[in-house]
Amino acid sequence: MTTDQNNDNHRLDKWLWHARFFKTRSLATAAINGGKVHLNAERIKPAHRVRIGDHVSLSLQGIVAEFEVCGLPARRGPAAEALTHYRETAGSAERRTKFKEQQRLANISRPRPDARPDKRERRRLMRLHREQT
Repeated sequence: MTTDQNNDNHRLDKWLWHARFFKTRSLATAAINGGKVHLNAERIKPAHRVRIGDHVSLSLQGIVAEFEVCGLPARRGPAAEALTHYRETAGSAERRTKFKEQQRLANISRPRPDARPDKRERRRLMRLHREQT
C-alpha cells in the first residue's frame, strides 16, 4: 500500500485542493476532467503526479491563470500556508489584474435601479422577455 505523503510527488486533484484552489477534491477532479486544468501545457487526469517545478494552468472565473508548483503540502492548512506552495507567473498576474479592472469598470458603467421592481414593473419585464423570444 502506497501513501500520498511522498516528498517527491502528489496527485494533482489533491494538490489543487490542498493549495485551496477548490473547496473540495471532487470539484478539483471535475475541473480537471472538464479540461479547465493543464499541467505543463498538457491535459491530464486527476491522479497525475505533480512535482515541484511543474507549471499548472487553470481557468479561474473565465480567465486562465498560470502557477508554478513550489511545494507539496502534507495537509490542507490555512490559506497563508497554502500560498507558500505555489507562485503565480508575472504574465498571469498582469492578465488577471487587467481582467478584474475591466470587470470593475463594466459594473460601474452598468445602470442600476434604485429599488427592486414592484409587481407591475415585474409583469412588464416578463411580458417584454416573452415578446423577445
